[in-house]
Amino acid sequence: MKYLKIKRIIISMAKIELAQLLDAGVHFGHKAHRWNPKMFPYIYAERNGIHILDLIQTTEFLKRACDFSKKASAKNQTFLFVGTKKQASSLIAIEAQKCGAFYVNHRWLGGMLTNWVTIKGRIDRLNQLEEQEKLNFFNNLPKKEASNLKKELEKLKKYFNGVKGMKKIPDILVIIDQKREIIAIQEALSLDIPIISILDTNCDPNLATIPIPGNDDSIRSIKYIIKNIADSICLGQQNSLKI
Repeated sequence: MKYLKIKRIIISMAKIELAQLLDAGVHFGHKAHRWNPKMFPYIYAERNGIHILDLIQTTEFLKRACDFSKKASAKNQTFLFVGTKKQASSLIAIEAQKCGAFYVNHRWLGGMLTNWVTIKGRIDRLNQLEEQEKLNFFNNLPKKEASNLKKELEKLKKYFNGVKGMKKIPDILVIIDQKREIIAIQEALSLDIPIISILDTNCDPNLATIPIPGNDDSIRSIKYIIKNIADSICLGQQNSLKI
C-alpha cells in the first residue's frame, strides 16, 4: 500500500509538470519545413504544418539538466547563461543573478571564451571605470574627456555587465537559442565546456551535452525551463554550504 501511495504521488507530480509544460507552450516547434531531421526522435507529431515536441522527453531531459546543474553547483562550478534574443534578454539577467550565474544577454562577442585573455582585459577596464565613477573621478576631468569615458563605460556595461565578476572561463554554458548562439557553442565545444541547451525543431542535438527539446521563441517556455535550471543551481549551492 505504501509503495502504491508513493507511486501515485510521483505520477501526480509528473502530470502537474506536463500540464505546466503544456501551459507554457513548450511543445510548439517551428513550421515543419524548417525542421532539422536530427530532431526527429524528439518530435511527437505534426499539426497544421507545425511540429509538436514530445513533452515526455522534454520532462526527462529537463530533469537530467536540473540534476546535472545541482550536482555541478554543489561542486562550486560556474555557469554562463547565454540568451541574446530580445524577448529573453531581461529574463536571462534575472534568473542568472538569482542563482549567482554569469550571463550574456545582448551580443556574443567572438572570442569571449577562446580569446579569454583579451576579454578579461575589457572586463578589468569595465571594473576600473565603474570604480572611478563611484569615486566621482569623472567630475574632475574636462567635460569632453569625462563624456568619452562615460560612453566607454556604458558600452562596456552593455556587453560585459553580466560577466564582470567572472575570473576564468565558465565550467558550464546554458544556451537559450542554439541557432542564434552558434558562435558561443562552437567556442564551448572547442574548449570541451559542457552545454545545456534548449532545442527547438530546427536545432542540432549533437551540439549539446544535455539537450532540452522545447520552444525557444515563447517567453513563457524559456522562463519555465530556465527557472527550473536556475532553481536547481540554487539547491546545489545550499547543499554545498551544508558540506
